[in-house]
Amino acid sequence: MLLEAVLFRPPRRSPCPSACALCGVRSMAQAAAGLRPVPVLGLVVLGCLLLRGGADAAGAEPCQAPRQWEGRTVTYEHGTGRNTRAAVSYDGPNQRLRVLEERKALIPCKKFFEYIFLYKDAVMFQIEQVTKLCSKVALTEPWDPYDIPANSTYEDQYYIGGPGDKIMVQEWSDRKPARKLESWVGVYTVTDCYPVQETYTKNYSVTTSTRFFDLQLGIADPSVFTPPSTCQTAQLRKMEEEC
Repeated sequence: MLLEAVLFRPPRRSPCPSACALCGVRSMAQAAAGLRPVPVLGLVVLGCLLLRGGADAAGAEPCQAPRQWEGRTVTYEHGTGRNTRAAVSYDGPNQRLRVLEERKALIPCKKFFEYIFLYKDAVMFQIEQVTKLCSKVALTEPWDPYDIPANSTYEDQYYIGGPGDKIMVQEWSDRKPARKLESWVGVYTVTDCYPVQETYTKNYSVTTSTRFFDLQLGIADPSVFTPPSTCQTAQLRKMEEEC
């Protein structure tokens, strides 16, 4: 199911003067009603600050995500309820992705694979970790980088965790006003634009959610993108994940 999860990845500032005028009108109305007057200046400043904060969020621009990194992921398949953990090497400039499934427990009749995606060559290698048997499969989907597309829709900004964690993230999607729904939602850190989570939907239901963690910039060993020698005699069909 991890293979399908990877392949499926699809691709006004409010005017302060009007708000301040409303603050003044409200203050005068309170005075006319015999209520305790509220300092107009305080309301003006507060109102403008609140509006300015919202306007800044609404005018947010997508950040530039790192183009090369290594880390770990957990992909949740909503259809099967299965979590797949993997070590990932991501090479954006060369359009390469290496995914090494992690064996966290003994699962009867479960095979673990290494996947090497070479999008410039339009090919994917699937290597069984124990036997080193190799499959070579053509890639039909285009390269879809882990980043925030320039035409994405800003959704929200918030902190992850409790007080003191100070990890601020932004949430983006491919939702369009006329469509109202989205097929992709990405959460990225504000400081360095690291991916935190990506969720994909298809046919109005969530299909996969991927969480990212332990990320490090760069590729420690570029040879991870080189298929093993067993792939020289690779079979041309994908291997099954079960026994």
